[in-house]
Amino acid sequence: CHIQLTLRLHSSSLSVLFKCTSTMIPRNRPSEGQRILSRAKRGWVWNQMFVLEEFSGPDPILVGRLHTDLDMGNKNIKYVLAGEGAGTIFAINERTGDIHAMKRLDREEKAEYTLTAQVIDRDTDKPLEPPSEFIIKVQDINDNPPQFIEGPYKGSVPEMSQVGTSVTRVTATDADDPVYGNSARLVYSILEGQPYFSIDQTTAIIRVALAGMDREMREEYLVVIQAKDMGGHMGGLSGTTTVTVTLTDINDNPPKFSKGSYEFTIPEDLGIGKPGGRVKANDRDIGENAKSAYSIIGGDERDVFEIVTDAQTQEGILRLKKPLDFESKKSYNLTVVATNIRADSITGGPYMDQATVKIIIEDADEPPVFTKSAYLFDVHENAAINTVIGAVAARDQDATHSQVRYFIDRHTDLERQFNINVDDGKITLAKPLDRETDMWHNITVTATEVRNHSQISRAIVAIKVLDINDNAPEFATEYEAFLCENGKPGQVIQTISAVDKDNPSQGHTFHYRLEMLNNPNFTIKNNLNNSISVLAKHDSFRRQKQETYLLPIVVTDDGEPPMSSTNTLTIRVCGCSRDGTVQSCNVEAFVLPIGLSMGALIAILACIILLLGSQTFELRHKNEPLIIKDDEDVRENIIRYDDEGGGEEDTEAFDIATLQNPDGINGYLPRKDIKPDLQFMPRQGQHSGPNGVDVDEFINVRLHEADNDPTAPPYDSIQIYGYEGRGSIAGSLSSLETASSDSDQNYDYLREWGPRFRRLGELYSVGENDKET
Repeated sequence: CHIQLTLRLHSSSLSVLFKCTSTMIPRNRPSEGQRILSRAKRGWVWNQMFVLEEFSGPDPILVGRLHTDLDMGNKNIKYVLAGEGAGTIFAINERTGDIHAMKRLDREEKAEYTLTAQVIDRDTDKPLEPPSEFIIKVQDINDNPPQFIEGPYKGSVPEMSQVGTSVTRVTATDADDPVYGNSARLVYSILEGQPYFSIDQTTAIIRVALAGMDREMREEYLVVIQAKDMGGHMGGLSGTTTVTVTLTDINDNPPKFSKGSYEFTIPEDLGIGKPGGRVKANDRDIGENAKSAYSIIGGDERDVFEIVTDAQTQEGILRLKKPLDFESKKSYNLTVVATNIRADSITGGPYMDQATVKIIIEDADEPPVFTKSAYLFDVHENAAINTVIGAVAARDQDATHSQVRYFIDRHTDLERQFNINVDDGKITLAKPLDRETDMWHNITVTATEVRNHSQISRAIVAIKVLDINDNAPEFATEYEAFLCENGKPGQVIQTISAVDKDNPSQGHTFHYRLEMLNNPNFTIKNNLNNSISVLAKHDSFRRQKQETYLLPIVVTDDGEPPMSSTNTLTIRVCGCSRDGTVQSCNVEAFVLPIGLSMGALIAILACIILLLGSQTFELRHKNEPLIIKDDEDVRENIIRYDDEGGGEEDTEAFDIATLQNPDGINGYLPRKDIKPDLQFMPRQGQHSGPNGVDVDEFINVRLHEADNDPTAPPYDSIQIYGYEGRGSIAGSLSSLETASSDSDQNYDYLREWGPRFRRLGELYSVGENDKET
């Protein structure tokens, strides 16, 4: 057999003829027909591999030529082709056996094809020889340029980096066969970006090629990289990409103040923590490398000001730490430093810069200043009105030295207890004081400039009221003692102690004595602790004789002047058991005999009973309502009232039932008795004359006290009449319940009521002429 293979290399062609006389041994077990064919010699045999370069032209290309010895020019021989691409990519001439590639072959799409060839009878289509398999391999040619799939690239490197510092790496790919020839062997080079950067032609690593590159001079570089196949030789294909290289910042620049010295003018009354000026140090670096911290490192009275950094603007803000006083210091000189916060390992940093700041204080109108923030005065409670308690002083420290006026804040002195001289600040007493009511008075005094009333300052004035002996001692409580009939002489009936509202510095010392010095029934014993014990003088107390004893005791303090009061101890005679337990007592007041006759004592008791009876009668009638209930409405012409009447004519004056509220059947408006809140002070003890008590004077004094005691009944009374009378043919004259206005009502009916209402009707009636006007 012979096989002719034509290979096309570029524009030249080569034809090869293979001849062989071997037989084909099938791979699988042959069928009966195949065994018959295999006994004879094969007329031709196939080569197992054909190599064909990538076809890029528009015309068909001859791959090879098949021929068999059976083909003796007979026209009944037919060549057939089957397998991958048969009939589409590859075609065979059925008469000559020529195989052509009909379409473009691309190794990058498919590198090889497996086909089967056979010779058959043209008429019967029966195989004349067994089929044989062969492979057509597409051989690569350099038809694909390098490509940077991930481009364009971005890289960064710190400024001032040393030569050889790696920036980034690029990668190009070539679709040609990397194992056949140099079609996929790439070499890298820089087309643009020199002399700043270089690239390794094999590894494609970009490095710094120039030292001292400064970001502040140029921040970004554009580098063009080329990748070329065929090892970089002529005729190779190439591809390019761009790499944007950015220089990152390092702290290689110090902060710099825009000026070497600053000057600010701030008012004297600038508030604490308020800004007084701003300074700024500019830094050519960016980000954290440009941030600076400000501080005051020198100057006079550095603790008056502080400087902080504004995080947004990177400015230094001067703030006030202490109040300013123009009169004491008019200017300040400070040394301010700006220091980078971040230090760089490359440059060593941090950097700093300094400037001087002059602050000029501007005089402001300030309120007056008191000599003290708080004053403390004291005054005796018996001080006379207009007594000078103390004086406050304030001064306007401004250059104008305005005069000052003083006032008391009446919100702190609601009772107007004190006054102040507007010119000299002397505080005087306006109302009497009482230490037992208020021991301390705290008031606020204001000082105002005459020239500018808005400038006001305040000071606290505490006034302590000093005690004097102006209160008499009295019993600590209302004592009520019980005396057993079978008691022994000298037994303690009651222990008495006293209290005093005054508060002497040396403490209280009380002296007790009986109002009746030689009392036949009782005596007292000093317990030496400001208390006494009341003792019985005998054992002949009997309830049948006298059940109650009133024992007046005089208590005196040791103040200056001494104050005393008479307090009465009620002692009841009771029946007791043998062990002294009280069993029964009867209440019946009895004034101890103090040298009076029996007739005088009876007269005193009668007067007291009469007074108590009259007050009880008045109180009962005060509490009765004026409106008569239904069960009491007997229509009797009886009038009860407290005032003295005018005689029998008053009984015919009116029927009390006419005042009854016709609408108040189910209830009545109660009267409201008003009881004064005044407390009746304990009376001072009455000292008896040498000849005993004057009964007439005693009764007059008690009557005078009862008449002038505001806490004793009967009380003032308010009677509320919340209804309107009935029975008048005119009806109600009130306009409270009408929904119409005066202009809507017609008052002509008033003229029909008679001559008494004629004038009223003329006043309320409006004519047509009046309406028009």
